[in-house]
Amino acid sequence: MNELIAVAERNIGETLIQTVNARELHGFLGNRDRFATWIADRIRQYDFAENIDFVTYSGNSEKGRPAKEYAISLDMAKELAMVERNEKGKQARRYFIECERKAHSVTDPMVALNDPAAMRGILLSYTEKVLELQGEVEEMRPQVQALERIAISDGSMCITDAAKTLQVQPKALFGFLRAHGWIYTRQGSNEYIAYQSKLQSGLLEHKTTVVTRSDGSEKTTTQVRVTPKGLTRLAKEFQPVARAA
Repeated sequence: MNELIAVAERNIGETLIQTVNARELHGFLGNRDRFATWIADRIRQYDFAENIDFVTYSGNSEKGRPAKEYAISLDMAKELAMVERNEKGKQARRYFIECERKAHSVTDPMVALNDPAAMRGILLSYTEKVLELQGEVEEMRPQVQALERIAISDGSMCITDAAKTLQVQPKALFGFLRAHGWIYTRQGSNEYIAYQSKLQSGLLEHKTTVVTRSDGSEKTTTQVRVTPKGLTRLAKEFQPVARAA
């Protein structure tokens, strides 16, 4: 495991625990607030307590001036990372969790139950997992909705109607099908034709219609239609493109 932020043992209260420098964490997270403002606001907003969650000590700034430093517990560090709600915060939380796992790989469950700090760490870890799962659910929601619409569709449909079912622009769906080897046009013709591989796999089908012209002659037209199986595949492959557009 690469060291993202230095972890050192320090006494907070009467307990020797793993801590990190809050200023270093602030820099890693990329928060644009001044460090002093950021740490003071977080302590106030989330009820962190001195000598329980953190201790302060004197240090020197990069310019050599006296500076107030904060050594914070890994539990506090994880919570500060979590509330940033960005990729750096997620990366830092996972790093701190791994640091704790290595430090406490063998832990007596009864000791943990009687240790408020340990219980807080466990609860925070579960909270993080719940938030990550909620994020995954939100990312999958458009695809699930598309699959629900497909479930009530009856038979194959033309590409334009398929686009409506997927809630995307028909032009975008036609472009996707052409670019990904689903349909093509023969030279000198405007009619779309399905590639044989897509017909054989049951994703597309052809519907042939005989049209009678005004002069009595007949014309045969072929229409590409998307099957329910094809719609399901498109909901998985095309939907992410549509959301990013």
